[in-house]
Amino acid sequence: MATDDMWVWDGGRVCLDFANTLRHRWRSPSQETLRDPGDLTLWLERAGLLRPGPPDHADAAVLASGRKLRETVDRAVLALADGRLPSPSDVTALNRAAARAPRPALQIAVTDGRLEAAGTTSIAADASAALTLIAQDAVDLLLSADIRRVRICGADRCALRFLDRSPARNRRWCSMSRCGNRTKVRLHQARTRRGEHPPAD
Repeated sequence: MATDDMWVWDGGRVCLDFANTLRHRWRSPSQETLRDPGDLTLWLERAGLLRPGPPDHADAAVLASGRKLRETVDRAVLALADGRLPSPSDVTALNRAAARAPRPALQIAVTDGRLEAAGTTSIAADASAALTLIAQDAVDLLLSADIRRVRICGADRCALRFLDRSPARNRRWCSMSRCGNRTKVRLHQARTRRGEHPPAD
């Protein structure tokens, strides 16, 4: 079974975090972190999509459906981020999955002495329903201006997908603490081996 350290939560959207459960897409074979139905159930719980409580484990069919949805999301998001339209089959698959998502529950809050809406929350009772919430998030992303901010990490050995929320829209790495720093260290070591020195400030 997968462990938490195999999963990365730097995508900025739950659908991108789900796409990132297939690690090291730059190589063949990639690293599958949803290796069995229990992995899928655990990931959905960690993502806040699956109601905690007595385990209602996904079965092999739900796992296969989840992996298929993951790749559909990935293809559609990267296509539109690149200025292309997703394939008709991917559009149909996402629409069908999103249409089955449970209706979000409206929340309320007391603010400055008055009652007002506090957004919505969605959480599923089983893994199949939780997957539809991922599809719903992907549809929302595809229709939003944020789709132009989807990036692939620039580190040589990463390829994680993420949403660039930087003001300048020039974020290169999925995480500065992980890929950004490692890349800078690698480049510094390479310059040192070549006898180069960084310019003085």
